[in-house]
Amino acid sequence: MNALVLAALLGMFSLAAPLAQAQAQQAAVAQDAMSEGEIKKVDKEAGKLTIKHGELKNLQMPGMTMNFRVADPAMLDKVKAGDKVRFKAEHMGAALAVTALEVVR
Repeated sequence: MNALVLAALLGMFSLAAPLAQAQAQQAAVAQDAMSEGEIKKVDKEAGKLTIKHGELKNLQMPGMTMNFRVADPAMLDKVKAGDKVRFKAEHMGAALAVTALEVVR
């Protein structure tokens, strides 16, 4: 019986490494989905940010300056014109929206 428990435990440890590697790869993919940009305008009334951005790889979109809705209006209070940011934009209905946002310091 002890040999069976030992074998089960060893099997669990052998599965832990691939699981950790898969989690690290998912984190890297999420990181890659973030794009870099510069806030050009914050429009709290309209709930939008104007961002001059590089390529949006997750959307296969080249760099440009464009308006985005924000998924969370609290994002508008975290940035100001001139801030360098990393962000993720996604389709939300017919519009593109910023779903993640962090200021680069």
